[in-house]
Amino acid sequence: MELALWLVLILMLGGALVFWRWGSRSRRATELADARAEAQRWYERLGGQLMNLHGDAPAVRQALADAGERYNAAGSQLEQARTPHQFALARETALEGLAYIRAARTAMGIDPGPELPPLAAARGAGMLTKEREVNVQGQTYRAGPQPGNQTPYYYPGGNWQGRRVPAGWYSTPWWKTALGTGAGVLGGLLIADALFSPAFADPGYGYESGYQEGFQDGYGDGQDYGDQGGNDVGGDQFAGDQGDYGGGDFGGGGDFGGGDFGGFGGGDFGGGDW
Repeated sequence: MELALWLVLILMLGGALVFWRWGSRSRRATELADARAEAQRWYERLGGQLMNLHGDAPAVRQALADAGERYNAAGSQLEQARTPHQFALARETALEGLAYIRAARTAMGIDPGPELPPLAAARGAGMLTKEREVNVQGQTYRAGPQPGNQTPYYYPGGNWQGRRVPAGWYSTPWWKTALGTGAGVLGGLLIADALFSPAFADPGYGYESGYQEGFQDGYGDGQDYGDQGGNDVGGDQFAGDQGDYGGGDFGGGGDFGGGDFGGFGGGDFGGGDW
């Protein structure tokens, strides 16, 4: 009798274990299918937008070219994706491409379309609200909230080397040319510091109230640049210790590597418009 009870108990435990494993596999399959469908939906929407938009203005052409790069990257990611996380990365790439589509439509002077889900990489980066112009090592760099002949490069916002890069239009894609080592990285850091450091901004120069007080906490160690004497960032004022400027992971793209779509990371550094 006692043996029979033990056998029944063992059978019940075995059945419960089989049921649990079946339920776990079913949940994983559902999660994977949902992630795949979500990524595929935004990818197809990006492709449809690319087919229907054309423009000759430099800002339009550049934004569409960047959107096309994201479309190709998202397609490659979808082909390789095997987990919900990988499908989520493909979705993020497609959404970034759609952000460039909205930028192209803005540059064309037409309705940019419905708002998109927020980009993970752009969290806390804010956006430009005023035009800026700085001189770095003899070259002029411009940025602003609107496209133009002098600012044809759109960036949807993100983080590069610990610097928040707000969404807006730029005179050159310095974040791409700085994705290297040595002088390339240092040059990009100087440009970022010149454009976005409060030390270079006049009061009310596009910063939301309270932003400057929190900047140093998100920025890092809070280097003191002293009296800059203008907006020229080249020369001796940056001759100090550059030890914190070590190279980061520029590969981007999480599990997929390659490409520049995710090279800025997605850290949450606070917020506020620029």
